[in-house]
Amino acid sequence: MTTILDALEKGTKYLTQKGISDPRLNMELMVAHELALKRMDLYLQFDYPIPDPHLPQLRKNLKKRGEGTPIQHIIGNTEFNKLVFKSDSRALIPRPESEELVALVCEQKFPKPARILDLGCGTGALGLSIAKNLEANCEQLLLTDLSSQALNLAKENAEALSIKADFCESNLFSSITGTFDLIVANLPYIAESERSELTQEVLHDPEMALFGGADGLDLIRPFCAQCSDFLNPGGLVALEVGHQQGLEVKTLLEKHGLTEATLLADLCNIPRFPLAWKPSS
Repeated sequence: MTTILDALEKGTKYLTQKGISDPRLNMELMVAHELALKRMDLYLQFDYPIPDPHLPQLRKNLKKRGEGTPIQHIIGNTEFNKLVFKSDSRALIPRPESEELVALVCEQKFPKPARILDLGCGTGALGLSIAKNLEANCEQLLLTDLSSQALNLAKENAEALSIKADFCESNLFSSITGTFDLIVANLPYIAESERSELTQEVLHDPEMALFGGADGLDLIRPFCAQCSDFLNPGGLVALEVGHQQGLEVKTLLEKHGLTEATLLADLCNIPRFPLAWKPSS
């Protein structure tokens, strides 16, 4: 008989040996997922025997996690901005830095009720979280991505969260019409030269969601050049970029007619979030 506590202790030891960070948390998430429990419920049922039919899948998932498969892909979801998003190999896993961008954007001034564009939306985490935070101050949300698979994932998340959104498959702004009060984007920004430095876990994300050419700015440059044409007066554009790209991207936004540009840091004090406004007049 294998109890919940047995599985947690043995699995944590295995993941520790495999060099997985936060091994206990990972094991708790996998056991809770397999038994359809909340993670905190495990602490009330340590002595509960895990039914035998669940053990083979739990062992399979443990092996996959030890080999570097992201926990989000194993359990099929991730928590972001206090919401639960479906997460799988179709799109980039939403990360804590992007949660910081949501909080920062919602503190800024831009016309409201707002028409919002999340360009390169992936799971839809950025746009859907902002729309949820703004509630009645969100007039329209448009989620776009070049990947039809990512866009389908975003649709599934919008439906699960009961957030109204429109969707458009688009290469940057190529298929987009209309103008917006807020444009947010977390475009691919990893330089090709940094590929060898990435963990096996990160490389489970789609390549097209990770790499941005030789210096990581192949998509961000044309974005900066075009975004002003799709902003309403007083509108805000906000991006997440790499740890050494913030100042250059801020300069690009200013070069293409946006004002009051600023560069905000994440909780690790990395200048990661360029923001800029379109002049009101």
